[in-house]
Amino acid sequence: MKVSCHLITWGEELLKGFKEASELGYHACETFTHLAMQYEDKIDEFQMLLDKYDFELSALYGGGNFTDESKRQYIIERNVKVAKFLAANRSNCIVFGPGGPRKEGGSTRKDLEIAAETINEAAKRCHELGVKACLHPHINTEIENEFELDTIMELTDPKHVFFCPDTAHLKKAGMDPLDVIKRYHDRIAYVHLKDISPEEADADTFPILSGNEALPIFCELGLGTLNDELKSIVAYLKEVNYDGWVTVEIDKTTSTPYNSLKICREFVEDKLDLTV
Repeated sequence: MKVSCHLITWGEELLKGFKEASELGYHACETFTHLAMQYEDKIDEFQMLLDKYDFELSALYGGGNFTDESKRQYIIERNVKVAKFLAANRSNCIVFGPGGPRKEGGSTRKDLEIAAETINEAAKRCHELGVKACLHPHINTEIENEFELDTIMELTDPKHVFFCPDTAHLKKAGMDPLDVIKRYHDRIAYVHLKDISPEEADADTFPILSGNEALPIFCELGLGTLNDELKSIVAYLKEVNYDGWVTVEIDKTTSTPYNSLKICREFVEDKLDLTV
């Protein structure tokens, strides 16, 4: 298993994210797709950045409004463009994130049949470039809950469509992350490791807080509600010899990105027994 760091916590500051994540000892990253794609016509310059900070690019986030049939061609072409960039930078994973906002009542079987057609075609095109398309269920989108996930996995081609479980998004959608990971372990090609903030916390029980600031939905690994579940998930992935990326992700920090990703690194190394 290889550990990557999502630079989302640094927002638009890509170069600062590279620098500080590198100082923390990370050697791979995922970042905002729009920031990476600024280098679409400057591949050599982007690779020089990766080399400067001793980084690999683990993945980028693609996807789109899969249930909107009118957007099918655009979605395919956009994801192929991202896949070409990934392949040029020696990366073989694209995360297929579904679109939002989520409609009342969620996606119907018919919606998901439309989505599956788009996902299959886009994933096939990415696979031809040597890039695996990994479906990422996401709260408040068209593919959020267990019915939607299971239906899409049923309707898509396992030769081309892989799975990116996000521990926190699965849990927030009412699923048991470990059960889902066990069900689809043979299709997992990328993983987001993410924790969920406790509903109530103060500076004594959640030490990263400096006062009474509101907690974001997601928090540093080990400080949230998924502590034991993350340990069980990583233990299971080791058991089935998963050898892909696990990407540490925290959307927002209540202190600094550096401090938050340091806490995550320590949890990954000390509690999950993984090497960053």
